[in-house]
Amino acid sequence: MGANSSSISELHSNEYLKKLSSTEVISPNDPFWNQLLSFSFIIPISSPDCRLLEESTSVICKTFSTNNIKTGNLASLVQVFLLRSAELKASAQCEDNIFTWQTYNALFIIRNICKYCIENLSEEVLLQQFKDKSSQHENKEGDSKCVEEGCILDDLFNSLFELLVDVDVLPFTYALHLESLNTLLVLLSIQMFQPRPASSSLLYRLIMQGKCSIHSCLLMRHLLQNVIDQVKCPAELTKAAHQAGGGIYGLTAAVASGLWSVMTLGMASKSAAQEEVESGALLANQSLLFILVLTNHCTNERGLSNPYRESLFSFMNSQSHAPNTSPIQATATFKIDFSKLYNTLSETLHDDQTTLLLYLLLHRNPNMKSFILTRTNLDKIVMPILKTLYHAQERNSHHIYMALIILLVLSEDDFFNKAVHELVLKNIMWFKERSISEITLGGLLVLVVIRTIQYNMTRMRDKYLHTNCLAALANMSAQFHNLHPYVTQRIVSLLEHLSKKHARLVEQIRQSAVDGGPTGADSGSDTDTDYVQDLAVLEEVIRMVLEIINSCLCNSLHHNPNLIYTLMYQKDLFIPFRTHPTFQDIIQNIDTVLAYFSNKIEQHDKNLSVPEVQDIIQQGAQQFRKDRLKKFPELKFKYVEEDQPEEFFIPYVWSLVYHSSNLYFNPSKIQLFSLNT
Repeated sequence: MGANSSSISELHSNEYLKKLSSTEVISPNDPFWNQLLSFSFIIPISSPDCRLLEESTSVICKTFSTNNIKTGNLASLVQVFLLRSAELKASAQCEDNIFTWQTYNALFIIRNICKYCIENLSEEVLLQQFKDKSSQHENKEGDSKCVEEGCILDDLFNSLFELLVDVDVLPFTYALHLESLNTLLVLLSIQMFQPRPASSSLLYRLIMQGKCSIHSCLLMRHLLQNVIDQVKCPAELTKAAHQAGGGIYGLTAAVASGLWSVMTLGMASKSAAQEEVESGALLANQSLLFILVLTNHCTNERGLSNPYRESLFSFMNSQSHAPNTSPIQATATFKIDFSKLYNTLSETLHDDQTTLLLYLLLHRNPNMKSFILTRTNLDKIVMPILKTLYHAQERNSHHIYMALIILLVLSEDDFFNKAVHELVLKNIMWFKERSISEITLGGLLVLVVIRTIQYNMTRMRDKYLHTNCLAALANMSAQFHNLHPYVTQRIVSLLEHLSKKHARLVEQIRQSAVDGGPTGADSGSDTDTDYVQDLAVLEEVIRMVLEIINSCLCNSLHHNPNLIYTLMYQKDLFIPFRTHPTFQDIIQNIDTVLAYFSNKIEQHDKNLSVPEVQDIIQQGAQQFRKDRLKKFPELKFKYVEEDQPEEFFIPYVWSLVYHSSNLYFNPSKIQLFSLNT
């Protein structure tokens, strides 16, 4: 580092890094900083590159953290960065590339030092690393709670927020924006290594209540705009590495031909995966991850509000001409183009993090929810969700949960349930079970959810996943409309599968009682209990499926002749349910319908063709009187978030950061979640 180019192998002996990590106190105005920050280095932007860098500098970082307690050189470096970032807005406007480059370098070093400290030191010792030895960093307001290390961290957070808000995203500022977000993610990643309530961490309290919190609305708007814009990594950041074969240009070449000739990305030869990372929308990805981190911590803390969460849940449509019905806004808010956000969400829903953002917006932002539910192109956002569920075996369980909950929230709305049956799809290439040339979006939704239930029954065996699937179908059932024959077959086939499983389980319980259970009283007792619990869950699921069929018959029988035909074809399936106390009441309506249409068919010749039977059913459906059916309460289920949502969302969010941020975090140090689950 310093004025000469550096390579990974040289870092441990670099004279500038050795001085930085020594016992020598370096004041913020020392010329050393200009020398240190004039280094040319290949920027790592993929996780393997970051790991290589980290392993090569671990000894230096360890020495630095030991000596820095006495020297305060980290605080000096932060102050150097603060001075430069204060002037950065003006320099960015006049395209002062060298100034931007050195500011980036300062932040890059800060981030890597902080990362080592966060992974290896307690928060208390981490905070001591920020003590200023060159001059006392006084708290002018005299707040005893704001210790000096907290003050300089407060300034650092505020400076990073202002950089993200005030400096435009341009080709030569792109890496600086990216590094700002990386630094913020690293500082808040303390949650991964020291899992405790975020409100007890000074880092999180500064984020939620410090100087930077006044920028919450502007920051969230800029982060969302980054997500919407999906700006690709500028060619200037990658082409030099290809031109130089992965080599490093000297500082003179950098000054002559532009900053990023020297700041090439990647290390040595590039893999296809790495080239994909470099050409991707890196800034959008980090912005989205940071949104999720900010909004999922300190969500229910007394005396510690989360201004980022509040602004995300209240922002409005910049393209809406409707008057503001609530002139007094309790929460500061902002406006953004909902149409563009909707398009970006639909195009990136294959990612966990986008799915989680959509969930938050649907569940918590009424403005965005209303906008989505009134779209005439609902298929744009529903189809990626269905594709995720269809490929459940390739997804993690959290992603599947989020996708299902999104469908459940959408199905709470009657307009949605009606609209999905009016949208006709053709030739769904990813749906492989059967070639279907044409089907409604609602029909496809039913197929995929039923497939998810069956997948769960054979592999995951998760009761709550069943519940969410069936709740979504139940909400839609009253407005099932012209279901495709294959859809009705799958509904009845699901019931048949459940019925056979029920019969087997009843037989197992009977046989266990006859045999007296396996050897050993305790073992037999446990097995019997498991059987009984499984039976109770299974009967609950069967009843839900019967209720869904009943709801469709009671509300839209005349719109679903294919369902009636399938029920007639499989009418023997319902015989065991007639005498079962759990199903007797709900089976009455299905029996009434079966008897009515059986009578219609028997009035004709016995040798009827399939089209003739379907025609009789079609005519009979128009003549059927609904008052012949027993009324049941309307099937309506509403998603309710768990009482302690952070227990689910915080580990989930940080697992997304771990896997998707292109940063490297030492897996052996992580305590928040298990990498084996």
